[in-house]
Amino acid sequence: MAGIREEVVKVLEGVILPDGGNLVSRDLVRALNVEADGRVSFVIEAESADAARALEPARQAAEEAIGRVAGVSGVSAVLTAHAAAPSAPPPNLKVGRHPTAQPAGPRPVPGIARILLVGSGKGGVGKSTVSSNLAVALARQGRRVGLLDADIYGPSQPRMMGTSERPQTRDGKTIEPLHAHGVTLMSMGSLLKEGDAVIWRGPMLMGALQQMLGDVAWGELDVLIIDLPPGTGDVQLTLGQKYRTNGAIVVSTPQDVALLDARRAINMFEKLGVPLLGLIENMSTYICPNCGHEAHLFGHGGVVAEAERLGVPFLGALPLELETRLSGDAGTPVALGEGGAAQAYGALAARLVGGGMA
Repeated sequence: MAGIREEVVKVLEGVILPDGGNLVSRDLVRALNVEADGRVSFVIEAESADAARALEPARQAAEEAIGRVAGVSGVSAVLTAHAAAPSAPPPNLKVGRHPTAQPAGPRPVPGIARILLVGSGKGGVGKSTVSSNLAVALARQGRRVGLLDADIYGPSQPRMMGTSERPQTRDGKTIEPLHAHGVTLMSMGSLLKEGDAVIWRGPMLMGALQQMLGDVAWGELDVLIIDLPPGTGDVQLTLGQKYRTNGAIVVSTPQDVALLDARRAINMFEKLGVPLLGLIENMSTYICPNCGHEAHLFGHGGVVAEAERLGVPFLGALPLELETRLSGDAGTPVALGEGGAAQAYGALAARLVGGGMA
């Protein structure tokens, strides 16, 4: 399918827009997916409803041209616009609001088929990077994906996903989430000025988490990825006890210190009754871009051994490379590309989809 995908991208580059550029150079194509039977699907994401209407001829031209590509059996192109009306009032997310009463026991979030937690025992192991890139990789597989940044004290997803807008509300109650790279996104970082600190006690934090799950118009999602804060605190406890989650993925680097904390996170999920879907070894290897030498700066294989000891799946090893860091800082996750890291995230996403986990 790689050859068909390359031809499809070339065709999209040939669809010239009235105001200049093409669908690819203007970064308007999202969730491009090529099925094994040759069916092609993608989304054209416009800045506004008016812009989407103006792009209808381009959508039709793209569909017709891709339909003529050898090996393509069908084409589905969808236009979407996500920008909220500029006159909409600010969202009603009251800082310091305590959680409201809700039914006992874990309950589902309406419209969301699966909830996956991405956690780690300690900070600095790349959990948020994995969360954002996994969300993008799943969207490229054709899944309807949401990403909730539940790291209330240290939200990083707005930067990593390249969103600077503030969420809006149409009725003063329901919050309209943001959208980037085919992913529906909500983060406390989008509700604050950059650099502002959240100084809350536990009940305030749990109230905000409850609002970001229950008061956000997530729509119909195949999977919601929740980027957890590091450790084993209030957010993890609230999610495990109050919401029906489908499983957790634990991210760790290979060294012993990180694995010690990862084991605590694993033990927490076990106690909360959240299924452990598997472990990911991040920053597993580093290949020098100048000489090609492979080095294991944080050790190697520790997470594989831990997965074998626990009898849980080892979901993959992700490299330590400059491109991943630069892409995250620029707001264009590396999973959007075609390099080695993008392929690793694509394989991880395909494994989760194939296993019915996403």
